[in-house]
Amino acid sequence: MPPATLPQLSAQNVLDARARLGEGPLWDSAKQVLYWVDIYNHRVHVFEPSSGDDCHWDVGDVVSTLALMAGDKLLMALGHRIAYLDLTSGAVETLYTFDFAVPGARFNDGKCDPQGRFWVGTISPVPGAAALFRYDPDGSMRVMETGLTISNGLGWSPDGGTFYLIDSPQRKIYAYGFDGKTGDIGDRRVAVDLGDEPVEPDGLAIDTNGNLWTALWDGWAVACFSPTGEVLGRVELPVQLPTCPTFGGSDLSTLYVTTASVGLSQQQIQQGFYAGDLFAIATPIAGLATNPFGS
Repeated sequence: MPPATLPQLSAQNVLDARARLGEGPLWDSAKQVLYWVDIYNHRVHVFEPSSGDDCHWDVGDVVSTLALMAGDKLLMALGHRIAYLDLTSGAVETLYTFDFAVPGARFNDGKCDPQGRFWVGTISPVPGAAALFRYDPDGSMRVMETGLTISNGLGWSPDGGTFYLIDSPQRKIYAYGFDGKTGDIGDRRVAVDLGDEPVEPDGLAIDTNGNLWTALWDGWAVACFSPTGEVLGRVELPVQLPTCPTFGGSDLSTLYVTTASVGLSQQQIQQGFYAGDLFAIATPIAGLATNPFGS
């Protein structure tokens, strides 16, 4: 029996952010707030949906992704560092520094697995020179995958047996067998191939049915695919560069989507006037809860 297609959904602009490169949305169920980053403006934002308020910390470096930590802290991937932000004082403390062999490379998207290990990929100006790393709560860093160019959206299936990873320039979502006990991944296969379209999959979110939701950079939309790769639907956005979705809200059925304005011409910004804003999509299915670091 084929998977059910999505009903027609619409996106609501919930924050006039005008970010350069909005990314890394992260839902905190305990506080009912959404954390997100503006990479090139070095900002970690805190958005409160109930009031519409948004504030930010300037962390003094390129910041690409976040993870929840105990003690009112956020784990961060900065340009060449893993660090944490103290949400009470704004202090930034470095935990791990990495020396990239390729000039211009930096950390990119990341997420914690159900066991609390932080997975973070890199972006490289040299095709095939990026990689995926796993930063464990004991402070160790391991290389988990190589041969990537822009390691992007990642996530785990509801049963924890499959790990997903996007390489944006390849226009593919890869799937790997995942061993939660050891944190190892198996051989990869192609779960979704968008090679016939002039779009790049970017961030990734997974719902309780195991469906894959990805922002389509240059595609004006968020797409949803079944676990076996069938297209279930797309939600159009009024902006050219959606970057990353995540599920949030009291029942985890609101899909928040960050967007970007970086690199757009004045004419393109006029066509997509809300570039860089934050959007929300009410979905008919809940997403998976955020995995904190060190759980």
